[in-house]
Amino acid sequence: MPGLHQLKPAKNSRKNRKRVGRGNGSGSGTYSGRGSKGQKQRGSVPFLFEGGQLPLIKRLPHMRGFTNIFRVEATPVNLDILEGFRSGSNVTIERLVEAGVIRKNSPKVKILGDGELTKKLNVTAHAFSKSAKAKIEAAGGSVTVIGVDKAEAESEKSAS
Repeated sequence: MPGLHQLKPAKNSRKNRKRVGRGNGSGSGTYSGRGSKGQKQRGSVPFLFEGGQLPLIKRLPHMRGFTNIFRVEATPVNLDILEGFRSGSNVTIERLVEAGVIRKNSPKVKILGDGELTKKLNVTAHAFSKSAKAKIEAAGGSVTVIGVDKAEAESEKSAS
């Protein structure tokens, strides 16, 4: 087995660079592969330069604002939809998918307080609005937040 000092690339795997402007005998003499006359032959053309015409980037309207890359999308579910579940039942993400309320691949679900709730439900979701939480608890139900540590949940209860 050859040593590291004896290693060489495989035959014909390396190609010599093209040496332009070294006379006609080299195969790339006279115009050196740049064609004849003009800005492209003589110097460099800036990127997206359109020959003095108003560039496309300046012709298009400038859209203001920005996109928040940290935005967390949540599928909203109102209380009037939860009214369709039986009293005393556990309303989970899986049950909402079975009922056709949300899609299976919904990243997060937030319960909103639009509508009235008269049934006692045990609701489990990623987030709740204050009004939704108050209405569910007023009807005798319970609220469970997915993805919140027990320590955080206890600190929220003690703060409120």
